[in-house]
Amino acid sequence: MVNTGDDVTLHGLRICPDLDTVMYTLGGGIDEERGWGRAGETWTVKEELAAYDADPAWFGLGDRDLATHLIRTRMLDAGYPLSAVTAALATRWQPGVTLLPMSDQRVETHVVVDDPESGRPRAIHFQEWWVRHRAALDPRSFVQIGVEAARPAPGVVEALATADAVLLAPSNPVVSIGTVLGVPGLRDALLATRGRVVGVSPIVGGAVVRGMADRCLPALGVEVSAEGVGRHYGARADGGLLDAWLVAPDDAASVPGVDVRRVPLLMSSPEATTALAAAALDAAHA
Repeated sequence: MVNTGDDVTLHGLRICPDLDTVMYTLGGGIDEERGWGRAGETWTVKEELAAYDADPAWFGLGDRDLATHLIRTRMLDAGYPLSAVTAALATRWQPGVTLLPMSDQRVETHVVVDDPESGRPRAIHFQEWWVRHRAALDPRSFVQIGVEAARPAPGVVEALATADAVLLAPSNPVVSIGTVLGVPGLRDALLATRGRVVGVSPIVGGAVVRGMADRCLPALGVEVSAEGVGRHYGARADGGLLDAWLVAPDDAASVPGVDVRRVPLLMSSPEATTALAAAALDAAHA
């Protein structure tokens, strides 16, 4: 189940960065060095758009990746919901999992920042804040436009209801996990799951491993630490999310009501990743 709050429309195309990254990664087509986009990518279209001085210049679409966005946009324009479009795209990539967007309804995360010129607050799309400004603008808050009217995509609630275990990946707690759980009904479905909920800390040694969660957490008053994020999620027994919380061996993390386990978290190789997954399943079946 994947966050779609990062989705954006650029050059008339609907782009779903998180869905595509998961699909390409599990389907063997990801650029492993960058961690996003297609392997063996070329940039002819990007260069031509730049020659036309076409905005936005700060967001590049590779030629191979462009095909995915063209097909997605054509299907959405024809009336297919995002979940059906995602399933159709996955037919090619065969990711080995059922890939579900969190919702078929359009949800977009915006960031409220102080305008560098006027000093007044204004909202910009998350992608502009993340990619163009590299999260350098201090965020006042994060707003998920459209989330109140969204519903869980087909299959999402059912997957949670029947799951033997639920894993909260070490994604950004604010703009990824938080956005997913902002969809009405989804948090309740997670709390009602029969399986144990295991979270993996995105913070190792007081720092983010990847991404810029450290720029997001303070806006919610959350300490940038394994313990801070664990307490932010809270124990499921007390209305929070977690039954178990995996943290790095050297991180201290006291989270009341949660089974905290110290395991290596860095996914530096397929073997390390497999070991982390095994540790998560062990915690789920305790």
